[in-house]
Amino acid sequence: MNIAIFTNTFTPHVGGVARSVEAFVAEYRQLGHKVLVVAPEFADMPEDETDVVRIAAIQNFNASDFSVALPIHDQLSEILDAFAPDIIHSQHPFLLGMTALRTARYRKLPLVFTHHTLYEQYTHYIPGDSATMQRFAIELATRYANLCDQVIAPSQSIAEMLQQRGVTTPVTVIPTGVCIERFARGNGDAVRQQLAIPADAVVIGHLGRLASEKNLEFLAHAVANVAVERAAVHFLVVGAGPSEATIRQVFAQAGISNKLHMAGILQQQQLTDALHAMDIFAFASGSETQGIVLAEAMAAGLPVVALDAPGVREVVKDGDNGLLLYDKTTAAFSAALCRLVEAPAQQLALLQQGARDTADAFSMACSADKALQCFSALLDNQPAAARTERDWEDVLEWVKAEWDILRSVAVAGTAAVGSTLFADSKE
Repeated sequence: MNIAIFTNTFTPHVGGVARSVEAFVAEYRQLGHKVLVVAPEFADMPEDETDVVRIAAIQNFNASDFSVALPIHDQLSEILDAFAPDIIHSQHPFLLGMTALRTARYRKLPLVFTHHTLYEQYTHYIPGDSATMQRFAIELATRYANLCDQVIAPSQSIAEMLQQRGVTTPVTVIPTGVCIERFARGNGDAVRQQLAIPADAVVIGHLGRLASEKNLEFLAHAVANVAVERAAVHFLVVGAGPSEATIRQVFAQAGISNKLHMAGILQQQQLTDALHAMDIFAFASGSETQGIVLAEAMAAGLPVVALDAPGVREVVKDGDNGLLLYDKTTAAFSAALCRLVEAPAQQLALLQQGARDTADAFSMACSADKALQCFSALLDNQPAAARTERDWEDVLEWVKAEWDILRSVAVAGTAAVGSTLFADSKE
């Protein structure tokens, strides 16, 4: 099968979508399928990439670590002609997601959309952020989903949310898998020595993009409270982003900067080693659609303390592989961390085993197999006539695709503004 994936984030960007795409691509190729990735340019991209088309992009959009692809796709059509995709898989409803829609319509190919992100929680990256913009993001993603042939939700919570929002396209739940064997073994002692973390310290850890939507100021305060009270507790943070300064400030104000260890962005074995340097994994984000990083931490045998949220509750099982908190105060989070810091060795061992068992259920092989079955079903149900050579009807398909895109954007904008006016009239 030839699979063309259109994504607004890809390596070297650090984030859930980029890692998801990278993981699925590797698994598909290992199984013998051909994959073409269409993604924006980023700074410090890998020099040698196989079947990756980079689109010119604005770097560090609005002071973020995101790139925004420009509507200039030189040679893309010719590359797609040579690749001859069987299926188009979009990872976003805008930018290159729109290109994916145009491509699928023009080439009469099935279009699959994975709804990775709660877009309304990321509108602060856009100048003019407002409640209207958030409603627009919801409307746009919903209407885009309804222009696709299949929607993939990374968790049951998100599948139910999409259906409640009005998505009528069939939705299948397929989480991003985890390469269990990659995270199972690591040299945590080496990381502790490198970062000057005492060998006998109890290390609370966090991994991810350090951005405000990840609720990191809350997390920093909760962990700092524990580190102030417990001499043995240290905090290890893996990742980079604008919230790094906030985390450092919280620990500095608490007078425990020596207990904060910022490892920066780590890849491959270094990332695994860092996870094995931790004893407990702490997670406070409420903007996730799935718990990739949670499953990775659990594959390293880490019990997790997390706030209840979509995508999180499917992974963290309270009392089995960690603690899932419905009380979303820093005091409750700190208390939960203390419970694990002080837990008897036998109880901690049970939580660690529960974490490993949970990770096994999120294997990459299982997730890729589900996705490929989904693709095959779409191809089986597609009339052979739809895959004939292009003719003048393709021009009509292209026009229709453009119309559907413009209509989706217009209707989403009208719905968002209309909601605002209606809300204002009730006040």
